[in-house]
Amino acid sequence: MRKSPDVSPRRLSDISPQLRQLKYLVVDEAIKEDLKSSRSVEDINSASIEERILRITGYYGYQPWNGSYKREDRPRENVVGTTDLQTAAGQTGAETSSNRRWLHCCIRVTTVQVQKALWGVAMVICVCSSWAGSTQLAKLTFKKFDAPFTLTWFATTWNCLFFPLYYVGHLCKNPERQTPRQRIRECCKFFGDDGLSPRVFFTKVAPFGLLWILTNYLYLQALRKINTTDVSALFCCNKAFVFLLSWIVLRDRFMGVRIVAAILAIAGIVMMTYADGFHSHSVIGITLVVASASMSALYKVLFKMVLGSAKFGEAALFLSIVGSANFVFLSIVPIILYFTHVEYFGSPENIPWAYLCGVAGLLFAFNILVNFGIAITYPTLISLGIVLSVPVNAMVDFYTCDIHFNTVRLIAVFIICLGFLMLLLPEDWDQWIIQLSTKLRKRDEPAEGSGEAGAGTTLGWRGRSRASTYAR
Repeated sequence: MRKSPDVSPRRLSDISPQLRQLKYLVVDEAIKEDLKSSRSVEDINSASIEERILRITGYYGYQPWNGSYKREDRPRENVVGTTDLQTAAGQTGAETSSNRRWLHCCIRVTTVQVQKALWGVAMVICVCSSWAGSTQLAKLTFKKFDAPFTLTWFATTWNCLFFPLYYVGHLCKNPERQTPRQRIRECCKFFGDDGLSPRVFFTKVAPFGLLWILTNYLYLQALRKINTTDVSALFCCNKAFVFLLSWIVLRDRFMGVRIVAAILAIAGIVMMTYADGFHSHSVIGITLVVASASMSALYKVLFKMVLGSAKFGEAALFLSIVGSANFVFLSIVPIILYFTHVEYFGSPENIPWAYLCGVAGLLFAFNILVNFGIAITYPTLISLGIVLSVPVNAMVDFYTCDIHFNTVRLIAVFIICLGFLMLLLPEDWDQWIIQLSTKLRKRDEPAEGSGEAGAGTTLGWRGRSRASTYAR
C-alpha cells in the first residue's frame, strides 16, 4: 500500500484506492488497545460514516497501513487521554500493591503480638501459681519440718537441672548439634576469655551463690514469723530497690514516676509494720522479708554490672553452677545445724519428702519461667504474675488462717502493689500518653467542610476504580 500524500484528501473520490484496501487492512493489537482507551473513540462512535473513513485513511494524520507507525509519531491530542489514564492506572496499581503488602505485614505483626499475648496470659497464670504455691506450701512445711536453711539448701540444689534441660531443648531445636562439652565450653565464654577458672569462680560466681542463698533463706525465715500475704506483698518492694540501686550504681536514667513508686513501697512497708502494732514477731518478720527483697535487688544489679546480660545457654549454665556449688560447699551446713539441734528434724523417716520436693519443684518452675519466659512473651507480663500472687495469697489466708485484714493492712498492700505496677511502666510512657491524647483530640475535633471533603473522597474512590478498570 502506498503512502498517503502530505495533503489530506477532501473528497471520497480522492481516496478510492485506500477504500478498496480497507477490507485487507489488519490493525495491530497495540493500536486496537490504544483505540479502546483513547478519548477519540467516543467522537468516532458519534461521527458519520464519511468522517470515520476520513479519520482512518489519514485525514487526521492517522495512517494505520504505515508499517513504520509508532506511538510517538501520533499527534499529541490523540495520546494525552491514554497517557493520563495509563499513568493513573499505574499509580493506582502501585498503591494497591503497596496497600496489600502493608496489610499483609500488619496481619503478620498482629498475629505475632496475639500469640505473645496469649502466651503471656498463660505465663502470668503459671508464674502466679508457682510463686503463690511455693509460698503456701513452704508455710505448711514448717509445721512438720522446721528447718528453713535445710529447705533452702535442698531447693537450691535443684538448680543443677537448669543446664541439662536447656541442652535437651538445644538438641531438639538447633540443627547444629553440639556435644555437652562443646556447648559448655561455648557458654563459658560468658565469664571471659579464660572461661570458668578458679579465680573467676570465686570472684564472679560464688558471691552470687551466697546472695541467692540469703534471699531464699531470709524469705523462708519471714514465713515463720508473719502470714504469706504480708510476705508476698513486702517482697514486691524488690522492684523499687532494683531501681534505686540501678540509679545510684549503674547511673540509669532518672524517672520521676519510679521515684514515686519507690516512695510508695517504703510507705507501704511502714504501714504494714503499723498494722500489727509494732509487735516483736511482726517487726522481725517484716525486717526479714525486706532484707530478702534487698538481697534479691542487689543480686540483679550486681549481675548486670559484673556479668552483663546473659543468653539462655549462659544463664542456664550459671544457675547450674550455682546449684552445684551449693551442693558441694554448703552440704556440711545442714549437717552441723542438725547435730547442734538448731534445725533438728528427728530421723530421716520423719522428713516430709513430698512437701520438700513440692516446694523445691515449684521454686524451680518459678525460676525457669522468670529467667526463660522472655523467649515467648513480654517481660512485663512475667512481672505481673508476681504481683498477682499477693491477692491469691490473701484469698488463701482469708479462708485458711486467722488473719485480720484491717484498713491499714489493705491500704499498705494496695500501695505496695501500685508502686510495683508503676515500676513496670516503660521509659517513654509519657510520650505514649501524649501521642494517644493527640490522636484522640484530632478524632474528636470535626474538620471544617466535612461534607465537601466527603464528596471529594467519594469522587477520588470512583476515579481510582475507573482507572483500575482501564488498567485491566
